Amino acid sequence: MLRRVPMAALLIPGLAVLLFAFGHPVAATLAWPPDGDPATVARETGSLLTDPYLLPVIARTVRVSVLTTAICLLLGFPVAYLISRAPARWSGRLLVLAIFPLLLNTVVRTYGWIVVLGGNGLISRAGEALGLGRVQLLYTETAIVLGLVQLFLPLMILSCYSSLSQQDHRLEEAARGLGSSAGRAFRTVVLPLAAPGALVGCTLVFAGAVTAFTTPQLLGGTRERLLSTLLYSRVNVSLDWPSASAIALVMTVLVLAVSALSGRLGKIGSTSS
Repeated sequence: MLRRVPMAALLIPGLAVLLFAFGHPVAATLAWPPDGDPATVARETGSLLTDPYLLPVIARTVRVSVLTTAICLLLGFPVAYLISRAPARWSGRLLVLAIFPLLLNTVVRTYGWIVVLGGNGLISRAGEALGLGRVQLLYTETAIVLGLVQLFLPLMILSCYSSLSQQDHRLEEAARGLGSSAGRAFRTVVLPLAAPGALVGCTLVFAGAVTAFTTPQLLGGTRERLLSTLLYSRVNVSLDWPSASAIALVMTVLVLAVSALSGRLGKIGSTSS
């Protein structure tokens, strides 16, 4: 026991710095903002959850985040599976290509979508060439989802790949050798073992989509507001700190709820397996 005390004591300085540099600002922002107190934040939170103008913003944020997570999972899992099953000399190169967009600045990638989705962009010109007229996707919910999918797809691929790469490929081959079809072997062997990585990826993507600001601001504009862009407006335009704390509190609850659900599903999956 005496030998363990010094090792535990080494954690105290780091925990103190973490609580001071991260915990205190978050607690102050959520519960005790400038020009406000916990009672004011609670009142603003109640108003936020009953305001007919702000409720659609919350619903849009949840809808965009869920769609982004679902699309990233549908696109990212097959890519991660193919990379994990590729020959060793190719898997590393393919993984680098998959995560290469993370090296590019978010603003640069988002402006690329502005060029594609704008009134004179590629999609609009293709619509005119096909006789469909000018297609305006910029400043719509669809544009936000497309931008967020491009932004967070590499995270989903990495999370799924981390689980798929640790699987023994011989388990799938054994299932096929025992008479299972390729689809059934994939459903009964590959998917259950890859579920933890997929759940982590879904949690990361959902949390990132809820809190993302640059992409929704540039692709959604003022017509398609999300909680993140509304939070920016309350802090930097109207200087309404209690209302901004209420919005941040709602965003935090959304992320924590999905994290708790992901953890619960992970425990259920591990128990059933």
